[in-house]
Amino acid sequence: MVNSELPIWLERIKNPNTGWPKPLLNWPESIKESQRNWIGQSEGMLFTAPVKDTNIKIQTFSAHFEAFRADTFVVIAPDHKLLPKLVEGIKNEAEILTFARKLIDKRAKQGFAEEKESEGIFTGRYVVDPVGNGDLPIWVASFALADYGTGIVKCSAHDERDFAFAKKYNIRLKPVLFPKDTALAEKVRNLDMCYTDMKNGVLMEPKEFNGKTAGHEKQNIITYLEKNNLATRKTTYKLRDWVFSRQRYWGEPIPIVHCEKCGVVTVPEKDLPVELPKVKNYAPTGTGESPLADITKWVNTKCPVCKGQAKRETNTMPQWAGSSWYYLRYIDPKNKKALIDPKKEKYWMIGKPVDPVVDFGIAEQSPAKTDNAKIHYGVDVYVGGAEHATRHLIYARFWHKFLFDIGVVSTTEPFDRFKNPGLIIGPDGRKMSKRSGNVINPDDIVAIYGADTLRVYEMFMGPFDQAIKWSTESMIGSRRFLEKVWKLQSKVRKAENQNQKTNLDSLLQKTIKKVGEDIEKFNFNTAISTMMILVNDWEKRKNISKVDFEKFLTILAPFAPHITEELWNMNGYKKTIHKEIWPKYDQTELTEKTSRIVVQVNGKVRAMFEMNSDMQESEIKDGVMALDDVKKWLSGGVIKKVIYIEGKLINIVV
Repeated sequence: MVNSELPIWLERIKNPNTGWPKPLLNWPESIKESQRNWIGQSEGMLFTAPVKDTNIKIQTFSAHFEAFRADTFVVIAPDHKLLPKLVEGIKNEAEILTFARKLIDKRAKQGFAEEKESEGIFTGRYVVDPVGNGDLPIWVASFALADYGTGIVKCSAHDERDFAFAKKYNIRLKPVLFPKDTALAEKVRNLDMCYTDMKNGVLMEPKEFNGKTAGHEKQNIITYLEKNNLATRKTTYKLRDWVFSRQRYWGEPIPIVHCEKCGVVTVPEKDLPVELPKVKNYAPTGTGESPLADITKWVNTKCPVCKGQAKRETNTMPQWAGSSWYYLRYIDPKNKKALIDPKKEKYWMIGKPVDPVVDFGIAEQSPAKTDNAKIHYGVDVYVGGAEHATRHLIYARFWHKFLFDIGVVSTTEPFDRFKNPGLIIGPDGRKMSKRSGNVINPDDIVAIYGADTLRVYEMFMGPFDQAIKWSTESMIGSRRFLEKVWKLQSKVRKAENQNQKTNLDSLLQKTIKKVGEDIEKFNFNTAISTMMILVNDWEKRKNISKVDFEKFLTILAPFAPHITEELWNMNGYKKTIHKEIWPKYDQTELTEKTSRIVVQVNGKVRAMFEMNSDMQESEIKDGVMALDDVKKWLSGGVIKKVIYIEGKLINIVV
């Protein structure tokens, strides 16, 4: 056991260099990949080069440096702070800066949407490449980002974006990385295709790596560049973000006041939270300021430092300021002294006080326990749209990790498991949305078919995570299923002795098992189809035991809460069905008691034999010989041998 006086488990979780395994989130890989791309961590090499005919030196970052001898031009971001100085004195200086401004404005309008085609303009400047590629022209390019890497990028024939840009503006390209396939290699050499495989591609330059596979030589190339003072290692990120403030009434007020004497002053913690004023109207000001700017009674306040006149900040926080941690507040909503009570947080997020060994799999003396230990992530399951991957979901993770670092929460991740539902396709074939005007009003469906029918249909219409087309006409199937369930009530019979134990129907036991497993996997459609099979079977029977019917109602309740509650009440129960324990099944009852084996005579199938699971081989052979369909093929013949393959077939050779 780790010494409880030393928070060593905390340090191991926080420190990525200790060998502690990274959390394995039970999320779709596509969601995790989109977050990785949003953060954009890249490990590469940083090159420094002088700009010809100036005293300027620039740095360029390359994540795919293996083909560094292919670099033929350089691009700089249109909003890079060095650009004005770089083009100073160039003949068309004004034209370049105007073009750069247009690129910046265009990017602001399109947000983070990926551009269809890159745009650029030549700066008239060149860098003197220290790695031997000569003088490289510097271009302003729309795809370069000022806040990613250095904002200046060396470009080559081995990046699709660079390749397309060079082709568009007729910039020289020089491939040095080739596929092993000679035909494809010729296409690369002729610039008919862009080859980007830095793992399997074969290098032609520099001569020290001629004929060697780039992926195998990566570390050697790093050593070569560092040894010859051509580049240094660097890790960069391209995390994109929005401005934190919003010019609107709704949203959390930013706890800052502006004082003419003291400047910007934070509101003391004792005066938090700063609450929005209650007003009848919060129309826009027309000046670009927040609607709060017109509410002078709220805006005018005292400076916390000098007690003089001051004004509150009228911008508010964005929606993700609150949505990043709201799930924690549900645990302790009325706490006025802290965000959350530590005991309540541990109870709900972990289930018990944190044990470094059990909860985080850390054991100094018993490393074997680490492999099987359960790592807790807080909320068990989070259901939401994939479009929130780089919005709410990533911000919630950021905030939660910060709260973990300062000791407010005891888990390193907010949500263990994430499931995103598929889209609902409207009757017109488009995504169902308010914007498209093709939304089906659920109130209309409920009025005709009932709430339970709507619930069952939504879960039955297809796999949870796939796009499904809506069909109101198909609603009738779910309605008929529930009507069958209602009618089964008339077949329910009580046991003669209420104290005797009733063995559950074998098909019901299989249904309980399947539905429970399907709910866990979010396979709601197959869970419902399994219950439909059971109901269809029960329809053919004269009677159903009361115990069986009640067990069935408990597994149907999450899908159809209203009809099951009504039937539960009709069976004499006053307490709600929704507090019942999920029924258990007997695994031994799920084992098939009988099976069928193929019977062949001289290799041809002549019959099927139904055997009990406990029958001996001799009994099986005797039973097969007694079959009429076998006897007629054995008549007059002499049995040479009998081949038995256990549980599958018997072949009688005559």
